[in-house]
Amino acid sequence: ILVYTSLNICGNLVLYFFQFDVGNEGAYSIFAAVAFAAQVLVMMIIPVLRKKFTKAQLFISGFIIQIAGFAVILAMAFAKIYTPENWYILCLPGIMIYLGYGMLNVIMTIFLSDSVDYGEVKNGTREESVIFSMQTFTVKLASGVAVFLAGLVVEWIHLDTEALVQTQGTLDALRMWMTIPSVILLVIGIFVFKKFYKLNDAKMEEIKSKLK
Repeated sequence: ILVYTSLNICGNLVLYFFQFDVGNEGAYSIFAAVAFAAQVLVMMIIPVLRKKFTKAQLFISGFIIQIAGFAVILAMAFAKIYTPENWYILCLPGIMIYLGYGMLNVIMTIFLSDSVDYGEVKNGTREESVIFSMQTFTVKLASGVAVFLAGLVVEWIHLDTEALVQTQGTLDALRMWMTIPSVILLVIGIFVFKKFYKLNDAKMEEIKSKLK
C-alpha cells in the first residue's frame, strides 16, 4: 500500500505539473510513455538481476532509485532548468521513478509467492487465491487513497484548474506535494520491510526443503 500510494500521489498531480509548471501539457503523454517503457524493461530483466542479487537487495534498490528520482525532479523544479521546449530532461527522473517501481512491483509479487509457501509450512494449506487477490485489493485501495489526497492537495494549494496560470506559491506547493509525501511513504516502506519481513533467501530455502 505504501509503494502503490507513493507512486499514485505523484501520478495524480504530475499532469497539473506539466500543464502549469512546465507549460507543455501535451508533453505529458510522451513523458508517461517513456517512463512506462522503463518500467517494462526493468521488469523483463529482473530474472537476470536475481542471479547476482538477493530479493532484499533488489527490493531496497528499488526504493532508493525511486527516492532518488523524486529528489531529482524536485531539484529540477526549484532550479527551473526546464522550459516548454526542453521538457524532455524531466524524462530522467521519470525513468528513475518507474525503474524503481518496476523492481518493487516484481519483487513484491515474488514475496507474495513466498508467503504462500510460508503459509503452507505453518498452517498446512496453500492460500494462493486469498493472498494474490489481496494484491489487487491493495492496488485499488492505494489508488483510491491517492486520488482522495490529490483532490485535497488541489484545494489546499489553491490550484485553479480553469486558470491559464498559477501563482508561484501554488507552483512551489505543487512541486513539494508531488514528491515529498511519496518520499516519506517510501522511507517508511524501507523501515517496515527491514523490520518485519523475515522471508529472506536462506529462510525460503529452508521452507522449500520442508515442503519437498
